[in-house]
Amino acid sequence: MARRLVLTVIAVQTKVFTFPFAALLVLAGASLAFPQDASKINDRPQQTPAATPRPRQENKKPPDPTRYAWEFRQPDFLVSHIVIEHDASGRGKITFEHRGEATPIVEPVELSISALGRVLGLWSDLQFLDSNQDYQASKNFAHLGVYHLRMDDGKRKRTAEFNWSDNRQAWALTNEYRRVSNQAILVFDIKLAREMQPLNAPGLMDEMEGDLTRGDLSDPYQLVPFLKELLTDERIPLIARNHADRLLKKIEK
Repeated sequence: MARRLVLTVIAVQTKVFTFPFAALLVLAGASLAFPQDASKINDRPQQTPAATPRPRQENKKPPDPTRYAWEFRQPDFLVSHIVIEHDASGRGKITFEHRGEATPIVEPVELSISALGRVLGLWSDLQFLDSNQDYQASKNFAHLGVYHLRMDDGKRKRTAEFNWSDNRQAWALTNEYRRVSNQAILVFDIKLAREMQPLNAPGLMDEMEGDLTRGDLSDPYQLVPFLKELLTDERIPLIARNHADRLLKKIEK
């Protein structure tokens, strides 16, 4: 009886100690499993939040407000008054009057890249707004006309008047504008002739060739599209169309 009691106590003790040991094994396995799972999660690449795009800053320069003007006046000349006004890009207008006509003619004008470069370069050389130099030469040639140069940058403005100048830059600038006016007025006259007086076209083509030969046109290459129009314009005489063809070849060669 005593032996059976002892065996029973031993069995109960074995069961009591067996369960905690098994539970410890399970807990140990779980404790090993959880860190592995966490490490797997931590091993995943972290997604960096996309940076908020910054608005692109465009370096746009404000437009140059400077205005340039050249004026010529001689009441006895056929074209008695001419004014050319343009901005820093070379775009503007030409206003001119024929002797005896009260209504001025206004046409758009645009200096070519090469002509604009020469003109702006001469303005810069003169340092026009910073100078108060008198450009009038000691000799007076008022019978050949009076010139005005004007510049206005929005803050300062200046006008210079002369009829002849020994200042190289001032006189060169005057001649550049004179060539611009020659070319613009000649194109206007030819356009008017083909609409109203086609028989005047041959004489105007002769005038264009004379200006081209003397270098009195601002930029002959600007005339290429216009001359190509004249080649097929049957409103003007054939002799004028043939002359346009010769001038075109002379310019393009």
